[in-house]
Amino acid sequence: MSESLTHAHGLLGLAESADKRPLPVAAQYGSALVFVAIATGCGFALDPLIGAANLTLVFVLPVMAAATAFGWGPALVATVASVLAFDFFFTEPRYSLTIASPADIWSAGLLLVIAASVSTIAAQARRREMAARWSTEQAQALQALAHAVIEAAPRDEILAAAAIALNRIFRAPSVIFVHENGGVRAVASAGGGAITRAEEEATKGVFETRLPARADTYPYDKSTFDFWPVQTPDALAGVIGVSFLQARRSRPADPGRFIEIVAAYLAIALRSTPL
Repeated sequence: MSESLTHAHGLLGLAESADKRPLPVAAQYGSALVFVAIATGCGFALDPLIGAANLTLVFVLPVMAAATAFGWGPALVATVASVLAFDFFFTEPRYSLTIASPADIWSAGLLLVIAASVSTIAAQARRREMAARWSTEQAQALQALAHAVIEAAPRDEILAAAAIALNRIFRAPSVIFVHENGGVRAVASAGGGAITRAEEEATKGVFETRLPARADTYPYDKSTFDFWPVQTPDALAGVIGVSFLQARRSRPADPGRFIEIVAAYLAIALRSTPL
């Protein structure tokens, strides 16, 4: 009983992590503009104290925040918006994009260079951090699946753990099909992908040919899932599906290395538990 509760809690944690999604793209760009608006408000408060020339450093902050939180695109928008806000509100003539003073031209140009440099460095650091975080999530997902198999969890829990692991590894909807009672049935899924008649037909084809099937290609051109067979020593026991199309994520160059690991764990589980 305690082991089942442990498995249940582990799967719940995996599911919660898998459900986390970044902000929509529009919200990211909108947040970058909000950062610039906040910096502009701070500029009005600091202008009487430090002067317009020194306000350039204030407008570097929203660029850094956007690059760290959202990446290069929103950081670029924040850079352009920061330069325009500095020019419009804090250089003479005020409330105009015209710059009369050579010193202000220099300040605006320096702001552009500094903001662009900072955004590039921050965006690169964010990409490295996200890649490291994703690698950690992939390792944790495989570890959770391995524990479920090693500890001989119930078959349904192992299948659910496999679907969640695939969802976390690829950040795309996943599904596990098995062949039982003379038919093909989806027994576990994660990521909320739509499983239609086209996916069922593609799965049947994989069971018949024992070959992988790629989404959106003949003869399964209506399917949005890529499918891989799960082979046990005795028979083809299951099929793994991952939908890169529904996730709107480019297909990885080599998804097979993770698929093989998950398929191996599933083969052990499906072989040791009769369908």
